Amino acid sequence: MSGLIAEEKAVALLEACRRKSITLATAESCTGGLIAASLTDIGGSSDVFDRSFVTYSNEAKHEMLGVPTELIEQYGAVSEQVALAMAAGVIAHSRAGIAISVTGIAGPGGGSQQKPVGLVWFGLALKGQPPIAARHIFEDRGRASIRMAAVNVALDMALSALEAKNA
Repeated sequence: MSGLIAEEKAVALLEACRRKSITLATAESCTGGLIAASLTDIGGSSDVFDRSFVTYSNEAKHEMLGVPTELIEQYGAVSEQVALAMAAGVIAHSRAGIAISVTGIAGPGGGSQQKPVGLVWFGLALKGQPPIAARHIFEDRGRASIRMAAVNVALDMALSALEAKNA
């Protein structure tokens, strides 16, 4: 996945936010702020991009987003439940009308049979609606490749949700 693809998607997402008069925020774990960087690389993004929470540790997920520690202990940080709680936490702790969250295993280590390197869970929340989640397993072509693939999917997910909103 090239940076250009992410840049084009970021521009489209920011334009969709403007059209819908909605602000956007993110919660990122395995992407470490790359989604926010792709959005803030675009001049004028501050009119619709509110903030990003880089919640790499379990403690940060709990402290910054209110993800229950019991949820992390029961399901693990890389899980549907945590991705949903992260997205809901963004809505609760920001001015955003749409939130995207990402938690995954970018490698090279840290994977297991149940949760392989390349597994990424995404959460998406629209204010006033329950969050939704999506699971992807990206081919392990290295850490950078998995992280950029996750950025592209996150941008796509948010863009699709906005395009579907009151279509």
